[in-house]
Amino acid sequence: MANLMNCYRYLIRRSCLNRLYSICVKTTFYSALLFFLLVLSGCQEEKKISLLGDEPVAPADFIRFFRPLSLPYTVADTSLQSKPLDSLGISMTNLKTMLPDSIIAAATVKGTTGRFYAMGRIEVPEGETYLLIRQQVRTTARVLVCAFAPDHTFIALLQGLFVPRHTTISEALHVDRRFLFTRVQQKKSTDGSLSEGKEVYVLNQAAGQYTLIMTEALDDKPTELVNPIDTLPDHHRWAGDYSNGKMNLVSVRDGRKPDRISFFVHFEKKNGNCTGELKGEAFWKNPRVAEYRQDGDPCVLQFQFSSGGVTLREERCGSRRGPDCLFDGSFVRKKKPRNKKKG
Repeated sequence: MANLMNCYRYLIRRSCLNRLYSICVKTTFYSALLFFLLVLSGCQEEKKISLLGDEPVAPADFIRFFRPLSLPYTVADTSLQSKPLDSLGISMTNLKTMLPDSIIAAATVKGTTGRFYAMGRIEVPEGETYLLIRQQVRTTARVLVCAFAPDHTFIALLQGLFVPRHTTISEALHVDRRFLFTRVQQKKSTDGSLSEGKEVYVLNQAAGQYTLIMTEALDDKPTELVNPIDTLPDHHRWAGDYSNGKMNLVSVRDGRKPDRISFFVHFEKKNGNCTGELKGEAFWKNPRVAEYRQDGDPCVLQFQFSSGGVTLREERCGSRRGPDCLFDGSFVRKKKPRNKKKG
C-alpha cells in the first residue's frame, strides 16, 4: 500500500513538472514574439521622411526632417554657391502647412518663390525652434530663419542672408549660444583694408517678430557718439549726460510722466571689441534709484544716482551687449553747456 502511494505521488509530481515546463516554453515563445513585434514597431516609427511630396506631413515630422545644428553656427555666402541636394527639397504643399500665405508671398523674388531646401534646426530647451531654410531663385539665394513655438505654430521670419549676383560684399549669418542672429557684411577696399558691418537680431516672441538690437554700418565707423534723445527736455534733478570716455555715455532726460525717466546708454569696452546699447524708460524705485524693466525683455538695468554721477547695475542684459562685457559701471556727470546770451 505504501509503495502504491509513493508511486501515485511520483506521477503527480512528474505531471506538474511537465505542465510547468510547457508553461515556461510557451511564455518564452510569447515573450520573444512580443519583443520582435516591439522592435518591428520601432523600426516603422523611424520611417524616412520626405518633404518633396504633394501630401503634407505632420508638423512634428516637418521639423524633425531638419538636421540639428550645434551652436555657435555660421553659414557664409560662399556655401550657397554649390547646388543643394534634391533630397533636402521642400514642396510648396508642405511649406504652406507651416508658413502663413502672407509670409510665402513676401518671400517672392523676381516674381517667383523659386525652390526651398532644408538646412538645419536650432532648438531652445523648453522653448522655440528655429528652422533655417534655403530659398533658391535662379542664381539668387537666401537663408530664411523661421521661428516656431513649442506647439509648432509659426512666430516670425528673419531674412538671415541674401546673396545676389555680382557683389563685392561678402556676407555671413552667425548664431551664438544666446540665440542671437548676427548678419555680418565685409568689404575689402582698394587699399586692402577690410571694413565690417553687422546687424544683431533677437526673437521677441511676445511681439511676434525679430527685433534689431544692435547695428553697425559697413562703411560708417563713428568717431563721435550721436545721442538720439539729446533734444528731449532735461528739467529733472538727475537729467543730464554722464560719461567715462568718448564712446561711453549715459544720457538721462525727463520722462513722459513724473514716475519715469527717458534714457540712452551706449558703451564700448575692450578697445571697441565689446559694445552695448539700450534706449528706453526707467521707473523710479526711490528718489535716487530708477529701474528699466519691460514685459517680454529679460533685461533689468538699474540706475543709482549720486551728486557726481550714476552707477549702472544689470541683470540678464546679454541680448543688448557683447558676451564679454557688462553695462555695469560708473559714469561721471558732465557739466551742462551754458546758454548763449541773446543780443
